[in-house]
Amino acid sequence: MELKSMVPPLSETLSRHYNHLHANPEVSWSEHETTQYLVQELKALGLSPQRFEDMTGLYVDIGKGTPRVGLRADIDALWQEVDGEFQANHSCGHDGHMTMALGAAQILSAKADRLPGAVRVVFQPAEEKGNGALALLEKGVIDPLSYLFGVHVRPLIELPEGIHSPALHHGAARMIRGTITGVEAHGARPEEGINAIEAASALVDALKRIWIQPGKSGSIKMTQIQAGGTAVNIIPGTATFSLDCRAQQNETMDLLMAGLDKAIASVQALYGVTIDFHIGAAIVAAQVDAEAADLMKQAITQVVGEQRCGAEIVSPGGEDFHYFTFHKPKLKTTMLGLGCGVTPGLHHPKMTFTSSYLEDGAFILARAAQLALEKLEEEAK
Repeated sequence: MELKSMVPPLSETLSRHYNHLHANPEVSWSEHETTQYLVQELKALGLSPQRFEDMTGLYVDIGKGTPRVGLRADIDALWQEVDGEFQANHSCGHDGHMTMALGAAQILSAKADRLPGAVRVVFQPAEEKGNGALALLEKGVIDPLSYLFGVHVRPLIELPEGIHSPALHHGAARMIRGTITGVEAHGARPEEGINAIEAASALVDALKRIWIQPGKSGSIKMTQIQAGGTAVNIIPGTATFSLDCRAQQNETMDLLMAGLDKAIASVQALYGVTIDFHIGAAIVAAQVDAEAADLMKQAITQVVGEQRCGAEIVSPGGEDFHYFTFHKPKLKTTMLGLGCGVTPGLHHPKMTFTSSYLEDGAFILARAAQLALEKLEEEAK
């Protein structure tokens, strides 16, 4: 059945959703008003959204029986400086993701009795913190699903405007914070101290010597360092630092982490410092399922035409969506890449995109869910 023939044009409704969500951003784990708005709009469709007692976010089932297919949208905003002031800001497109998921819910609910099964639409908190997907896994929200589809708006550097991709191959990421502890001393007697800045410099140099296999993509670099006070005649005994680690495959990330352990051990031995660190956020690399990507490709082609279906995208960015497959290897997943002219780029405080393409995304997601249900029904015969 053609989903576009089942509902009136969504452009006005989606514009209302997007304008409201864009104007009311909330940061990770604080998406209270956002959750309330989503609940309100889903109830208006005659659906029964399910909230969580101890956290933000929600899910809703559409159709009859146990849901076997899911759609997931993230709901949090970033905290960043905009025009000189720090504020919550939807510069990663999650306002658009929620809008598309609401649209897909409206499309699917219009003929829920004709769907060959049930679809679970999940609105996930705290993607930007990298632990929202893990929270949903703990609550068992994903357990009944065989397929799960996500979506992300894409920058022009990856996709031309109006071209949509059936899969996003995100990389793995680690955000690490650490402390170097040496010995403070007077600047006139450096031999009595252990300079934390010099140890940090040695660590930077050691990180450059972590080798990975040629042809594999990965990087590890120091992005923050703080040491010393206002006096310039004191050898600093303490320094704090941050590392950004990226790899296109999970195995490469494992090699980078092993190299980091060796680098830290060598600097500790050479300088006599103590280096403690912890991983503040960790994202695994994508494990795209070929069947799920093929269904998404079919959905794109059927909704907007073959000429507007782009290639699968390999992106160095991270997404906690991929934890779902990492922890449930039998779950078949892919993410729709929506080519909507994101500029200047994701996470830029002035990021913008052409919101009219959100209607494409809503219909593509709904169609992908329907195709997955039909495939499961056929396999069950």
